[in-house]
Amino acid sequence: MKLSIIIPCYNEAATILQAVRAAQKAPVPEAFTAREIIVVDDASADATWDVLQKEIARDESMKLVRHERNRGKGAALRSGFERASGDVLIIQDADLEYDPTEYPQLLAPIIEGKADVVYGSRFTGARPHRAAYFWHMTGNRFLTFLTNLILNLNLTDMESGYKVFRKEVLRSMTLKENRFGFEPEFTAKATRGGWRIYEVGISYFGRTYAEGKKIKWQDGAGAVYCLLKYGLFSRT
Repeated sequence: MKLSIIIPCYNEAATILQAVRAAQKAPVPEAFTAREIIVVDDASADATWDVLQKEIARDESMKLVRHERNRGKGAALRSGFERASGDVLIIQDADLEYDPTEYPQLLAPIIEGKADVVYGSRFTGARPHRAAYFWHMTGNRFLTFLTNLILNLNLTDMESGYKVFRKEVLRSMTLKENRFGFEPEFTAKATRGGWRIYEVGISYFGRTYAEGKKIKWQDGAGAVYCLLKYGLFSRT
């Protein structure tokens, strides 16, 4: 099998190379005989694209995509998905909040034939977590509660940036959200599609705003809208 690692990025010049190298070196189960990494630069205003061009553009295992204007994480992911050729896809954030050495745990339920989708949960398990931003945690828990209420699930971390899924799951849905609405949209459509969703505990090294964190309270409000839209009213 082949693994596709999708890395969306925006103004991540300080961490993008380290994130790519970590994804390249990350251990994966023996079932995967090949991997590709697709980096989508969402029109960064810093030196992100220059770093990518200078350091990894010639690497044959890499695919680089650049948006001419900033469109949001969901749009960047769609651009990456369109170019992915793997049997299983994993989303890897470029900010190093999530640890690629944990790929084997994330991939195991799919390899074992138990899951079609796996979420890495920051709120379960005994792995290390950076202590930061009470209101972010509270917001994440509220959105997860609302997700579970609407979709009849028992997730602990719907907003997790670590999502892994078989290519058939992606082919079964048409994704539309351009920003952070991707998370509730994908969750709703995967649930409505009858796909098996699992969670595994992961470590989490959250950033502060001074370190480059980008999500804002408006994105939380947008997530509520998307949950209502795709969870209750829309099937497409």
